[in-house]
Amino acid sequence: MSQLAENETARRRRLGLTLALLAFAQLIISIDYNIVYVALPEIGSALGFTAQNLQWVVSAYAVAFGGFLMLGGRACDLFGPRRMFVLGLSLYAGSSLLGALAQEPGLLIASRAVQGIGGAFLFPATLTLVSTSFAEGKERNRAFAVWGTAGGSGMIVGSLLGGVLTQAFGWSSVFYINVLLAGVAALLAFPLISPDATRKSGRGFDLAGALTSTIGITAVVFALGQGPVSGWGSLPVVGAFVAGAVLLALFFAIEKRSADPLLPLRLFANRNLTTATAVTFAYMGTFGTLLYFLTVYFQGVHGYNALDTGLAFLVPMVAIAFGAQTAGRLATRYGIRAIMIASLLIGVVGAGIVGVTMAADASYLVLVPGLIVLGVGQGAGYTLMFGAAAVGIEPQDQGIASGAASTTQQVGGAVGLAVLVAVANSGLSGKTGEALRVATSDGTRNAFYLAAVGILITAVIALGLRKPEPRATTGSTADAAADTLEKAGV
Repeated sequence: MSQLAENETARRRRLGLTLALLAFAQLIISIDYNIVYVALPEIGSALGFTAQNLQWVVSAYAVAFGGFLMLGGRACDLFGPRRMFVLGLSLYAGSSLLGALAQEPGLLIASRAVQGIGGAFLFPATLTLVSTSFAEGKERNRAFAVWGTAGGSGMIVGSLLGGVLTQAFGWSSVFYINVLLAGVAALLAFPLISPDATRKSGRGFDLAGALTSTIGITAVVFALGQGPVSGWGSLPVVGAFVAGAVLLALFFAIEKRSADPLLPLRLFANRNLTTATAVTFAYMGTFGTLLYFLTVYFQGVHGYNALDTGLAFLVPMVAIAFGAQTAGRLATRYGIRAIMIASLLIGVVGAGIVGVTMAADASYLVLVPGLIVLGVGQGAGYTLMFGAAAVGIEPQDQGIASGAASTTQQVGGAVGLAVLVAVANSGLSGKTGEALRVATSDGTRNAFYLAAVGILITAVIALGLRKPEPRATTGSTADAAADTLEKAGV
């Protein structure tokens, strides 16, 4: 009996370490997405970027990430999530090294695109491994709480780490750090993550679906990112929109007729998946854009340097972590739907408070209450929206379901940012000096108000989530795993 108890304790400890690794991988993804923001001015001057093409240091990552997510999600189902987990991390490490060594803009942009592709394989792999390693219900909610804490906090950690590294070691250090982090995580995958199951015979790879979806989504995300720069009526933007729409229409026609589709359309009969993807789109178009506007406010209005900006994000980072951890526990007791809606309503209040307290002459302390409320809602919502997308999905389809949800995440973020940037910048034309600073503050405040309205609409969409049918659970493995992580300080 004691031997059995020891074996069970060892199994739970191993699963706790596995969850820690998955959370660490999610932290890497979130850090990588934001770490270059505060380093952009130094990158631009060091490598000779123009004002027009500097934004591609960010956009190249976002376009590739969004475009390849569906492919990455299905690859998890076909070839195994552990293999895709290691592949994604390897692409991160290799491309980060290439970026750190870049001496001209083209090479750096190419490295960022490869990083995005790595993220497109890694993100659905981590989601799939969390969804399939823990039983639906309490176990999975606790696991997603840990995973979501890492993802939500990583967006802030990226800004803080980027500021510290850039100021201390120069812009290339924001890429070198990824080589270390991703390399360590890839090596730990072999002892900590169970080997992939043998691939089922007869399952094919939908090449036509993969090509049309990848190119189509890439074209749409490109157009959304380039529109504010080149103009929405410019030939490249219009051409990308048209090409993307045609290819995506063709993709759905292919999927409808395919015997083994990349995206089985039957999945959308699952109301939770359909609603969760809509919530994810709207969440990222509102909550997901606010880090950008806070950065603009801190640097453009108050003149914070890279390090100061990173430190300013410490308060929301703690609030995000608290919200993510709390949401996982409350969702088990009251259901994902109720806590998802509550988190969004908290976010509406937080965004409103931040908007009200924003001013060109406002101190940071005045913003703190709003940042705390906003962070709690943001962390809780981030944890739950991906957990909702996994409810009721069979293990062999978890990868593509994760890919679909995370694709809407990227597209939603691009759409929301384009709309809110247009609103925020509408009053800046022709202004300089103090007038520009005040107008930037006013525009950022308006973006927060509009985001609050969008978050409220997201809460209405979340009413479509429903409680899953009762299922047998396998015990309290995730509780033990989460407890192991908590004892380790994760």
